[in-house]
Amino acid sequence: MKKNITALVLSVALSTQLLAQPRSLAECRRLALQYNEQMQMADNAVRQAELDRKIAFAQYLPKIDGSFTTILMKDQDIIGMSLQARGTYMAGLNITEPLYVGGRITAANRLAAIGEKVSEEQRRKTEMQLIASVDHAYYQLVAVRSKVQMLEAYARQIQSLYDKVQLSVNAELATNNDLLRITAKQSEIAYQLQKARNGEQLCQLALANIIGTDFEASITPTDTLPSAPQPSAPTASLPSSSASLSSVPYVALSTQLDEDFSSRPDLQLLNWQVKAKQAALKATRANYLPTVAIVGRLSYYDNLKLKGAIRNLDGMPITISHTFSDFNPIAMLNVSVPLFHWGAELKKVKKAKIDVENARLQLQQGERGMHVEVRQAVQNLTDSEQMVRTATLSQQQADENLRMMRLRYDTQMATMTDLLDAQSQWQQAHSNLIEAQTQQRIYETEYLRVTGKLTVQ
Repeated sequence: MKKNITALVLSVALSTQLLAQPRSLAECRRLALQYNEQMQMADNAVRQAELDRKIAFAQYLPKIDGSFTTILMKDQDIIGMSLQARGTYMAGLNITEPLYVGGRITAANRLAAIGEKVSEEQRRKTEMQLIASVDHAYYQLVAVRSKVQMLEAYARQIQSLYDKVQLSVNAELATNNDLLRITAKQSEIAYQLQKARNGEQLCQLALANIIGTDFEASITPTDTLPSAPQPSAPTASLPSSSASLSSVPYVALSTQLDEDFSSRPDLQLLNWQVKAKQAALKATRANYLPTVAIVGRLSYYDNLKLKGAIRNLDGMPITISHTFSDFNPIAMLNVSVPLFHWGAELKKVKKAKIDVENARLQLQQGERGMHVEVRQAVQNLTDSEQMVRTATLSQQQADENLRMMRLRYDTQMATMTDLLDAQSQWQQAHSNLIEAQTQQRIYETEYLRVTGKLTVQ
């Protein structure tokens, strides 16, 4: 049974390493921004807004339309003559240039420009949310992998202790009961290690889903949590929960935290919403203002025939056959003045004013909510730094306690129970430090997000 447990605890998951892909946090961020569907849709929205702005600007320019008409109708009798319109056709060009439309075109262009800004801010918001999701998933994976490594180190401790006690049992210096207690502890570690490895696979799936990579490929994080101080001999061989961070060096932010969130996309979106409602109000007012436009038309008709016979003064018949064709230029000034619509347009203006007021209220409410979020993020990050310091101290104490307990056990001044308890405390202290460091990183990302400072770099 001991061999089976040891094999389970110390086996290397070769199947998951065959397709392992080393990924840094920066690389995962770039992959997510490149392949995530939400980001692609945000990019598409920006392009659509650019097209909307260009479409709105085209309203300033003259509109040119072409037309072609062909006529098929029975012959008409006109004073004894036949007017034949079969095959008659007309072709023309219409040119319309708006001179004044009550500010509707200007308002439409203003709305389109605001829409473009909104799409850019929405894209920036999506980018920040995506980066935050990547960071959360990445650090969760790092934390679980660190716990796996810590449990593997714990398993090696227990296996070393088992081998040592086995020698003592063979020399009749210890009892089989000690071996059974160690075996029970090995079973517990094996269960925890299997559970941690299952959690690692789920974390890999979550990260792969966000960054858009193959679900079957194992992701190996190259960025890790900061290392804790190493224990002194005789436990110096016990590895820390993780290696030092390389690609994304951590700098404590507690001394440089501020609560300025003026660059946050959510706030900018609310400001642009107010401006959009104001532009919409101007467009609504334009509905009861006069419109003036110049309309030019150049048409050409052909194949209109007049056939028949008439008598001259001498009574002699004269056969007539004539085909009409000509250009017909027309220039018009069109003025439209709304007179009476039962007050509908005025009511629309009042409704638009309420929309502006609601947008201002939403901005005010949003600012208050964001201020609370920023204050909470600052507090969380400050508290997390304290938690890391506390967990680091606890880990150092657990390392020293385990070192002393092993010395006392070796000199028969401590029992097996004392040693196993010290090792359990060592495991818990390392686990707490991993969780504190992971939460600190997640809180750092959240602070940068709620203040609008989170970027891919």
